[in-house]
Amino acid sequence: MTPKTILNADLHCHSVVSDGTLTPEALAERANANGVELWALTDHDEIGGQHRAAAAAKALGMHYLTGTEVSVTFAGQTVHIVGLGFDANDPAMQQGLRNTRGGREQRAMEMSDSLAKAGIKGAYEGALKFVGNPELISRTHFARFLVESGVCRETPEVFRKYLTEGKPGYVPHRWANLRDAVTWITEAKGIAVIAHPGRYKFTPNEEYALFTEFKSHGGRGVEVVTGSHTPQEYLKYAETAKEFGLAASRGSDFHSPDESHTDLGTLPYLSGELTPVWELVADRIQ
Repeated sequence: MTPKTILNADLHCHSVVSDGTLTPEALAERANANGVELWALTDHDEIGGQHRAAAAAKALGMHYLTGTEVSVTFAGQTVHIVGLGFDANDPAMQQGLRNTRGGREQRAMEMSDSLAKAGIKGAYEGALKFVGNPELISRTHFARFLVESGVCRETPEVFRKYLTEGKPGYVPHRWANLRDAVTWITEAKGIAVIAHPGRYKFTPNEEYALFTEFKSHGGRGVEVVTGSHTPQEYLKYAETAKEFGLAASRGSDFHSPDESHTDLGTLPYLSGELTPVWELVADRIQ
């Protein structure tokens, strides 16, 4: 594939292998139906769905890039780094992601204990019903339980009342560090991308430090157009991409037909003045 600058690429979404509700095959069909030309499945801290996703994309005639979304702790916050175009069979990357997943079960038990103290019993068992991969139990699965059990009407209400700092059910987790995450991706011949930077609650100085350190470790891209960004943030992070010499990425961060307000393939196109990430990994497109 010789990638075009203006392309309906969706390089950020999740399947049942992490915290999405659709299989890799169903996501591929949805992306294809929505006109996606280049797709990547980016499950959290997991690449177990990559071969299925690539095979499904190939069967539909859709181009594919390997993907994952690595959880990182930076300046006391969780930051997500998307990896694209890497070798999914790379042993060092597989081990690094395995180590990152390792702390989730203990964290989930502590979250359940915290909710029990607030009068919500059985949250761990309830969340497990929504988990495709027990290694990847997350706040999203607890949120689905809280909606199903009638504690909250919808997931945004969950995150206003529970599971966030200072609220019942919140338990911090120490993830990988930024250097390790970028190194796993780049040494597996992929490129590292800062996911949805507009979501983080950094001061301007902290955000500048994030981009500076990310670039120094070999990071090469930033999500400019993504499901949680506003039109103003599209413009802001387009400028940030140019300031730091980073390529721009585009992805819906789609999780579920019932929960995600941005569907696969429905975002605005990247500005033609930006370098799209797919130009950097053109030789890795399947």
